Amino acid sequence: MEELSPGTTAALCGLAGGAVLGFAARWGRFCTLGAIEDKVLAGNGLRLRMWGLAIAIGALATYGLHGSGLIDISRTFYLASPTTLVATLVGSLIFGFGMSLVGTCGFGTLARIGGGDLKSIVTFLVMGITAYATIGGAAAYLRIGLGVPARNVDPSNAGFAFAIEQFIGVPASISGIFLAVLLAGFCLSSKALRQNVRVLFTAALVGLTIAFGWFATGVLAYDPFEAYPLESFTFSAPLGETLIYVMTMTGASLKFGIGAVAGVVVGAAITTLIQRHFRWEVCDDAREMRRQMLGGVLMGFGGVTALGCTVGQGLSAASALAYSAPIALVGMYLGAWIGLHALVHGSALEPLKQVWPLGNRQ
Repeated sequence: MEELSPGTTAALCGLAGGAVLGFAARWGRFCTLGAIEDKVLAGNGLRLRMWGLAIAIGALATYGLHGSGLIDISRTFYLASPTTLVATLVGSLIFGFGMSLVGTCGFGTLARIGGGDLKSIVTFLVMGITAYATIGGAAAYLRIGLGVPARNVDPSNAGFAFAIEQFIGVPASISGIFLAVLLAGFCLSSKALRQNVRVLFTAALVGLTIAFGWFATGVLAYDPFEAYPLESFTFSAPLGETLIYVMTMTGASLKFGIGAVAGVVVGAAITTLIQRHFRWEVCDDAREMRRQMLGGVLMGFGGVTALGCTVGQGLSAASALAYSAPIALVGMYLGAWIGLHALVHGSALEPLKQVWPLGNRQ
């Protein structure tokens, strides 16, 4: 590690961790939209509980690393920046709706590419370009307009564990582990989850991989003379960064997120080839292509505005127990819920009618 730059070390770790996540997506069917679809359309919450268990294991390992002194999780931007509640909610709603149009999230798009899905390459390109434009391009003006920070939020305590430490005095490492155990207990209260070995293994694998991201950037890529940011996996801005790196490789530096993007594709490809599930796929018609492109735009803008995607906010920020994580998860769920009903019933107003059936009065 001493012979490699921090960025290269982080990228190699991202590649390894991304490959594990790609395996989890294809072998363990770890997919956010798939979990939401199961709940919304079939009433099956097993995969949502799997997601929750992954968060719990990730938080348990993350705060274990924090308590041991290996990392200082308060340095991550999810906790060190003021919580932008408005931007997180609006961005996650937009992301969730775009996710329903595409049929998966940015992470799932990469996993699909690894399985031979050519239309996902289009989604990846559109989402990556939009994400980068939202960071510092044309769409940044709209993003900045939504970036209204919450009032009276201490930037150094933008997380539940650190809030407990501030108000009660219990160390963040202990309260973080306690909250993780509570969440794990809730998820494991489901008999169906406890009896499904594949689901349990996948959740544990994903949670530990998220914690590995913090360890990789906080310990393995640490250099006192060349600081590297503490981060874990996310698949919004890194898609754009990967495109820029491919086009400017000789004059650009590797990053953790770039390695992670490549890793998911590689891990998913190896898994599908071993399973003999690899097959080339394309859009059925122009209508599907439009839906893929529009969903890519919405996910690119929404993911950057919300400061993370289903993995960035839904797993990495959640493992840090950031305030923004539950807001983002609720927003993405609602956005996907509306989008799924719109696709199934042909109207985005259908879910609202189910809650408030004004049109059914006689």
